[in-house]
Amino acid sequence: MRQHKQPKDKVSSRIINIATVAVTIGIALILISMAFSLGLQNEIRNKASLFNGQILITTFENNESQVSLTPFEDSEELRIQIRNHPGFHRSHAVALKAGMLKASNNFEGILLKGVSNEFDWNSLNIFLTKGSFPNFKGNINNDILISETIADRLNLGVGDKVDAFFQSNQNDGFPKRRKFKIVGTYFSGFPDIDKNLVYSDIRQVQMLNQWKSNQIGGYEVFVNSFSQVSQIADELYKGLPSELNSIAISDRFKSVFQWISLFDFNVIIILVIMVLVGVINMATALLVMILERSRMIGLLKALGATPLMIQKIFMYNGILIMTKGLFFGNLIGLLFYFFQHKYGWITLDPETYFATIAPVSIGWFEIMFLNLLFLSIATILLWIPSKIVMKFSPSQVLRFR
Repeated sequence: MRQHKQPKDKVSSRIINIATVAVTIGIALILISMAFSLGLQNEIRNKASLFNGQILITTFENNESQVSLTPFEDSEELRIQIRNHPGFHRSHAVALKAGMLKASNNFEGILLKGVSNEFDWNSLNIFLTKGSFPNFKGNINNDILISETIADRLNLGVGDKVDAFFQSNQNDGFPKRRKFKIVGTYFSGFPDIDKNLVYSDIRQVQMLNQWKSNQIGGYEVFVNSFSQVSQIADELYKGLPSELNSIAISDRFKSVFQWISLFDFNVIIILVIMVLVGVINMATALLVMILERSRMIGLLKALGATPLMIQKIFMYNGILIMTKGLFFGNLIGLLFYFFQHKYGWITLDPETYFATIAPVSIGWFEIMFLNLLFLSIATILLWIPSKIVMKFSPSQVLRFR
């Protein structure tokens, strides 16, 4: 008897290919969106922390101002108390004063940030564009580090000298003048930082404010884990003198951190949509497979197979198809991550996203979690259409040849 071959273009094969493509696109988009979300969150957190500290310890009078208004004593006892916290990583003293730089007929408002020789310049290495970092060891000097944005606006470069003017605390109407030398420039991609932040010797700020040599505006504290910043800030506050406050970076820049927290919500929305699209396509493919093999189902039932056994057969087939889609989806997503991480093809508007190149970041834990979540949800939901095999009666499906 002559056997008839199954046509290669039968409906089920087309539906299966569509379902595989849907799963591939779904997991790839989820991985890409999560990589962008985590990358942008980390980038903004890191920049905000490196230039402002993860925790700021200062007087209550200074809380609502970026300028150091009221000083307090930089004591070893207070430093030891901060260092003794288990989550402590490093800290340094700071003092900030508002002023203005003048070059030719151009003026730029600045925030002069005074730091000492304990400041970790290595943390800003990736942002240094020209020159070098100031060296505040030894005698007081006039070296400053300014942003590329300020340098371009004032048409200044490394090695140039610039006049700076600051309001006098004596309110005599005459501003204080200093002449600084630019030794380096940086670019953070964070407009609020690049537009005004200038690094100088903390002793310059102390002299401008007529403070004593042991008076500072605050401590910028860094901890081992960013996820514990708020908790450690609260714990440090309990041990501080009554006039000092401890503020987490997320509380100082609430609008920025609330904005980046919305990225997680966007990823969840994409995850839900892509899982639904993938499951609907897989369910359609599974139903077509079941209907095309109705005679096989009837024959298996006639031979004594239970509906549960037959359900498992189709479920295994569905999972295999889905696994194929997950494989290619992961491959596309990871290739995209690699090329963006290495070459930075996709750029962003720093005025909106605080970054010039779209950052990406994702770990193996997130990749495994996404795949297992996708596979688990899809498997559970595919169990429902697979129950249609229980409706088949051997006497009905085997009656006709």
